[in-house]
Parts: sequence; structure tokens; C-alpha cells
Amino acid sequence: MAIIVNLDVEMAKNKISLNELSERVGITPANLSILKTGKAKAIRFSTLEAICRELKCQPGDLLSWVENE
Repeated sequence: MAIIVNLDVEMAKNKISLNELSERVGITPANLSILKTGKAKAIRFSTLEAICRELKCQPGDLLSWVENE
């Protein structure tokens, strides 16, 4: 099973750069990049909430689960 991160899709919809979103959310661009590329092992609910607030989306818009074949 795998969790897919769709942060890049939501950022494109909102026309917001990685640097701008990281400033608004209060995390480093490097940490946001790790999340965006799907390399993060975890995310704090407070960070997820801040991202959803800034992108005006739901957590399910950012994360999805797919079964490995």
C-alpha cells in the first residue's frame, strides 16, 4: 500500500509557489519539498491543517491511498 501526496496538484490549482506556501504555513521550503515529493514519513496534523487552510482544500485532496499490486 502507498500514500500518494497530491500537494503539487493543489499548489498548481492555487497558483502558489513552494516558497510562498512554506512561508504561509510556517515550515521550511526543504521540509515542504520532502512532503511534496512523497518522501515524508509523517505529517503533523497542525501542518496538514495549515496547508489545507492556505490551499482551501480538504486533507483528502492532498492525500490518497493506493494498493500496491
